[in-house]
This record gives sequence, C-alpha cells and structure tokens, in this order.
Amino acid sequence: MKAAEGHGFGKTILFGEHFVVYGLPAIASAIGSKTTAVIEPADRYELVDLRPATPGYKEEKHGEQVESNRLIFSACKVDVEETPFKLTLGGDLIAASGVGASAASAAAIARALNQYFELGYDDAHINALAYEGEKGYHGKPSGIDNTAAVYGGLIWFAKNLKGGENTMDLLKMPRPVEIVLGNTGITASTKEVVEDVRRNREKDPKKYGRIFAKYGEIVVSARKAITEGDLEAVGRLMDRNHELLEEMTVSCDELDLLVGVAREEGAAGAKMTGTGRGGLMVALTPGKHLQDKVAEAIEGEGFVAYKTKIGI
Repeated sequence: MKAAEGHGFGKTILFGEHFVVYGLPAIASAIGSKTTAVIEPADRYELVDLRPATPGYKEEKHGEQVESNRLIFSACKVDVEETPFKLTLGGDLIAASGVGASAASAAAIARALNQYFELGYDDAHINALAYEGEKGYHGKPSGIDNTAAVYGGLIWFAKNLKGGENTMDLLKMPRPVEIVLGNTGITASTKEVVEDVRRNREKDPKKYGRIFAKYGEIVVSARKAITEGDLEAVGRLMDRNHELLEEMTVSCDELDLLVGVAREEGAAGAKMTGTGRGGLMVALTPGKHLQDKVAEAIEGEGFVAYKTKIGI
C-alpha cells in the first residue's frame, strides 16, 4: 500500500459555543491552519503526534485521542492488528483548547484512512466519521467542530436534537477578515464544562431561559451583519455573546483579561471561543495593522497570540 495523507481545518466559533449543544444556531469559521494525518505501511500500529501544541495539551488529551482513533477505526471497519500502519499527525494548527484541534485531527485521520484503504467515502461520510471521532473527546459533540474541520469556510450550523440531519449553511463574507486568537495556555475538559452547564441549566431554568433567548437574538443579527460585511456590528455582537458566556460561568480570569486587552487596543469585538475556562479567545481585528497591534498587546501580557483570518 502507498502512503496516504488527509487534513482537517482548525476553527474558531464566532457565535454559539455551548448554546449549539441545545439546538440553537452557531456560526463558526475555519481558519488558515490545519492538522495533517499521514498513514504509511508498518509492521505494527504506531501513533506519532508531531503537532505543535500548547504545553501539556497532547499529554492531557492522549487518552481521549486514543479513544477517538479507536472510534474512527471501528466505524471504518479497520483492524490495526490485522492491517497495521504508522499514523503520524502534523500540520501547522497549534493543538489547544478552543481551536477545534480534536475535530481537525479526526477529520484528517478519516481522510487519510479513506485514501489509504480506498474506501470511496465522500465529504458527508468523512464528516460522519469525524463526528464519531469527536465522541472520544466530547461524549456528545454538537457536530459544529467536525463540520468546520471537514468543509472549511464560514458555517451556520444548528444541531437537530431529534436525531435528523443537522442544518448547515455556508455563509459568505465580502472579504476575508483578520483575527487574533489569544491562548490562555490552560487546557480545559470539554466534557466537564458541558456537563457543568447542563447541571446549572437544570438548577436555574429561568435564568438560562433568559440567557438563551438573548443569544437567539444575537446570532440572527450576527448572520446578517457577517454576510453584509458590517464588522462593527459583528464586533458588538461578539462582545454581547461573551457577556452571556461570562454569566454562564464558562469564561475565566485569563480569558476576560485577554478579551479586555484586545478591546482596549481597538479590536472591533472579542470573546472566548470554544469550551472556555481556558483555551482561546478570538478578537476581530480588521486590517493587518490592527491585527499586529492586538497580537503584540496579548504577547505583552505574557500570552501566546496567533494571527489568522476568517471567511477564507
């Protein structure tokens, strides 16, 4: 067999983390970085993880990665004992909480398996496999991360809670826009944070009903602003989304600090992105000069900043 390679895009959630689990729409964008997976013949199965990563991320997530791979292999009916191979993960996506690292890995592995074993799967099937892989990390994933990882672009996504087909629309921006991702360096457990939100929602349904209703208004307005290229409105709505996530206690001091720094430096808007309680924040920074300014300010606080674009 010849060596095979697949890829999966990193992503940032612009609107909707946690809300998307309950069927509300979310907006996510693939970013310019991706994870690659290379499969080549070997005498025994071996996983080699060469991805750049937040210190400790790969070690903390290793067990989940192994389970994710097992689920993908099983769904493909691949037995690594009967047909061993070497699986090498790489690429330029920095594995961290909040950037869709697990979904990018799952999508890359699914694509590489498809090519290596000549399975003939289309993107919809690859997406289903990546979703299976996400279960190893998240238990009950929303589906938005793997969808962005497989298809790329800018996505409006709503999970069908009845088990039918999810809603997925590809959105268009007038032009790609610069963003900055600030990394707290903290690795959070998605399963634990999602479960905590569920418990809190059950304890105080009135509070969460109010929060969810406000978010529903925000995301509809955000879709219109994004497609029209009204970046000032997009930024204001990102700020409001972050306030709701703070109220849900899924932010943290480090995320709030970075959000504040980005806004002070002129970002159109900023919010946590992904699981929360660590991981990443995203700042909307139209123009290279503003992007550089915000990134430098984040680095000046002792954190790592990544510069990329959405709407690519």
